[in-house]
Amino acid sequence: MNKTAKQLHVATPTAGKPQSNTEDRIYHDIYDAIMEHRLPPRTKLTEQVLCQIYDTARHTVRKVLTRLETEGLVELEANRGAFIASPTSVEAKDMFELRNIIEHAALEKVAHSATPKQLAALRKGVDDERAAYLTGDRPRWIRLSAQFHLELAELTDNVLLVGVLRKLVSRTTLLIAKVEAPGQNACSFDEHESVLLALESGDAALAQSHMAHHLRNCEARVQPEPTANFDLRAALGKPPE
Repeated sequence: MNKTAKQLHVATPTAGKPQSNTEDRIYHDIYDAIMEHRLPPRTKLTEQVLCQIYDTARHTVRKVLTRLETEGLVELEANRGAFIASPTSVEAKDMFELRNIIEHAALEKVAHSATPKQLAALRKGVDDERAAYLTGDRPRWIRLSAQFHLELAELTDNVLLVGVLRKLVSRTTLLIAKVEAPGQNACSFDEHESVLLALESGDAALAQSHMAHHLRNCEARVQPEPTANFDLRAALGKPPE
């Protein structure tokens, strides 16, 4: 496994890959439910219910929740429990502003240093993203949409930059509105394609302009208000007791 795949593995679960243990299975189920907006912001993840659903010990559930907190998808509150992260509208605005700054800088470096082989790998990712969307595989499409940004960042060889961006991408992705009109996708492969074409031509300024436009479109589709009450079992696709 190459460096990029290793670093992306935790943040972006791989579609179709066997889940080796209960911890991984719980993580993947919750991650997909968040990304598909079956678990919207501020949904409470009750440890006892998760233990019952997966017939596992509380310490296993806590490890999963801590893992999701590290990625910015879950917030752990003292004496209250775990909740799906719910950035405020102000925080969302700040996060997209920071993403724009970081990705602008990343593109400046990548445009002048990326090899044809690296750009070909990005193009395959965009093609896979388009295919996932067109075949209706929403979880995979969302993961690949986020992964495009992370793989671009990986090409800077700046581990700190990638770490910061990974959390920002996770937190902004979970806020994107659930319903997207065709051709106006939350993290559009067409917009990624425009960024990639500019990179392939070595035009950093054009790539930065396309990325800024893309991030503005993403921000415009943020879903700011959480939905109040959710059945955790139903959201995770499990049968009622």
